[in-house]
Amino acid sequence: MIAARTTVMRTRRPKPYDTRISPVGWYSAWILMRFQWDDEDRSRDLRRCLAWENQILIQARTPQQAYRKAMAHGRLGQSAGRCWARDDESRTGSWMFVGLTSLVPISDRLEDGAEITWKEFENVTVRRITGLARAKHELEAFRKGPRP
Repeated sequence: MIAARTTVMRTRRPKPYDTRISPVGWYSAWILMRFQWDDEDRSRDLRRCLAWENQILIQARTPQQAYRKAMAHGRLGQSAGRCWARDDESRTGSWMFVGLTSLVPISDRLEDGAEITWKEFENVTVRRITGLARAKHELEAFRKGPRP
């Protein structure tokens, strides 16, 4: 009697795609900075301030590495010395790094037209969405004068 041998071919299932990791090694980080006057009352957290949210590109293999690099960039953006804000040259202050507001893996290879980041709007009116679009002269690249 000849024993039949059956070979079972098992196919490897591909690992599930982890959307937290960039397949192209790039991340978009949003860095939040605020200007702090030297003479402001720091005990009042409801005081008004000038703040900027800057988007930067980070090249990293992992989200942890991207986070470390983005935080380092943010700290580098703090004013080393004293500076003035906009039109008030009588008061001095400095730029303070507040933290990150977003760290998103980039999925597309960086090239013309590549998607860097996105925003999702759920359950909003058509009027609200169409109101977000701006005319050419309203876009930042076409505005005259200082950076907003």
